[in-house]
Amino acid sequence: MMEFKIDTRIFEKFPGLKIGVVTARNIDNHGFSDEIMQLIREKEREIRENYDTETLSQHPKIHSWSGAYSSFGAKPKKYKSSVESLYRMILKELDLRHINKIVDLYNYISIKYMIPAGGDDMAKVDGDITLKFAVGDEPFTALNSNEKETAKEGEVVYTDSKEVLCRRWNWRECDKTKMTGETKDVILVVEALPPVTKEELDEVEEDLSRLITKYCGGEIRTAMLDDGKREIEV
Repeated sequence: MMEFKIDTRIFEKFPGLKIGVVTARNIDNHGFSDEIMQLIREKEREIRENYDTETLSQHPKIHSWSGAYSSFGAKPKKYKSSVESLYRMILKELDLRHINKIVDLYNYISIKYMIPAGGDDMAKVDGDITLKFAVGDEPFTALNSNEKETAKEGEVVYTDSKEVLCRRWNWRECDKTKMTGETKDVILVVEALPPVTKEELDEVEEDLSRLITKYCGGEIRTAMLDDGKREIEV
């Protein structure tokens, strides 16, 4: 069994953090779903009607991540949380493109609830997954890149036993564990800082689980980690 763990020091720095973990095994990630893309397009229209870049940056759900990034030395003007990046793309009139069904679904959930979401192909993960502060020697290869990087000391990263899976918390995912049409088992995270409540994160997990079941099938399990529950077996 794989473990998913959050280092104690993360909660010391971010005491209100909650992370929802959704695992889905034996999914069918092949093909393209018009229905999923229609959900995304409808949400994109709603976002363009209700936000601009100025109001977006001041929204409490976005501002909380900017503050978190600043706290570990990632300048928010240069490095945006994954959810802010998606919203800014949409506000630039760029439609989110189809990747594969599972990625399309967590992108939809991210923009629907204004909450960062991401994940990994479990078959490609080495050992356990840990959310921690980087020591500064952890290797990283960004999504769709061959260039080797090293995490910066003190930045928040997801790692497995060999390398960084995501830099600057949710800013940039790695190439190694990316999900493809052939992916069968996934571990997904939905990340919540205040003002997001436990009840809202429960709703996010339920919605994501329902959509995966509908469009990809598989066996779904959910869990929530916080300062009182820092690790789980998945």
